[in-house]
Amino acid sequence: MLITEIALKARVSPATVSRAINQPQLVAAESLARIRAVMEQHNYVPAPLNRRRGPKARLPEQRRIGVWFVGARANNPSLNWFQDQLLQVQSTDPRYRVDLRVLFSSTPDELPRNLASERLDGVIIQGMEPSAECLGKLREIPHVWFMTRRSSTYPGDYVEPNNQENGQIAANYLFERGHKCVSVITTDPDYSAIVHRNRAFVERAKELGISVHTVLGAANPGVSYLEAAMNTEVDALVKRLLDSSPRATGLYIPVDHFCGTFFRSLREAGRKAGRDFEAILGNYNPVIYHNLDHSPAVIDINLPLLVRKVVDHLLWRIENPTIGGRIGITISPRLLTKNLS
Repeated sequence: MLITEIALKARVSPATVSRAINQPQLVAAESLARIRAVMEQHNYVPAPLNRRRGPKARLPEQRRIGVWFVGARANNPSLNWFQDQLLQVQSTDPRYRVDLRVLFSSTPDELPRNLASERLDGVIIQGMEPSAECLGKLREIPHVWFMTRRSSTYPGDYVEPNNQENGQIAANYLFERGHKCVSVITTDPDYSAIVHRNRAFVERAKELGISVHTVLGAANPGVSYLEAAMNTEVDALVKRLLDSSPRATGLYIPVDHFCGTFFRSLREAGRKAGRDFEAILGNYNPVIYHNLDHSPAVIDINLPLLVRKVVDHLLWRIENPTIGGRIGITISPRLLTKNLS
């Protein structure tokens, strides 16, 4: 099969196919995926590297980076998600030559014990916000904050989901579905992502002229969200929801870790999805989602892209340690309503 034939089937130029073979980092992700799909369909295998024409990709220097889970115990299997996401990225893109180390500290006031011995080029911080003293000690190592719980005074670079858009998307969706009264229901109301999502949802619902209830669980100050156990207050939340007036038919659940228990409690109270209520989730975890008793709409925070962006930015910061100022990157979520996989 000729490169021109691949280009025609993949709806790109022959030059783009050549770059996809020799310099894939220069090709847009969607185009690269189409090109590789055509190659696989027709069993096309590029010539060995030393026999190819044109410029070749130069692999970047491998970097040794750490992901520091602040406020989490070591060897927690639920925290393998970052490694899993990075492995998927590395399997499709040779630019991500990263040797990953996972670090833990049980409180924000201590650095990981193995931080010095790992000899890291940079660190991604996730979980609770480290204390000012810890950040001061980390000053010599390039670092980027990842995901949520960052305070407005956090001094460093960050990459995080756009939680305001999450709440707004949910309110718009329920309004467009014809709901006149809606409710936001959640545990862990002080968790920063939930605070931003709740606020944006309530504000947008009021702008749209629909009634809105807030049904929030008890605050857990000082408890790491990474270590939170399954909440036992779901039945109380369901009772408060059912006692509220006017009755909410549109439900927004900003995070999904308790939604299975929540939907089961609603079902036991005689409420049926599609008949008595319609829900939208503010997070998409396939493991949780595909174990639900129905398939609500869901807002995907786009975790694979978030992982790419935080690694990209940390590698940039490693190469540009003297550039001042705080750089913040937010990633927009996307609404998923069917064909989830």
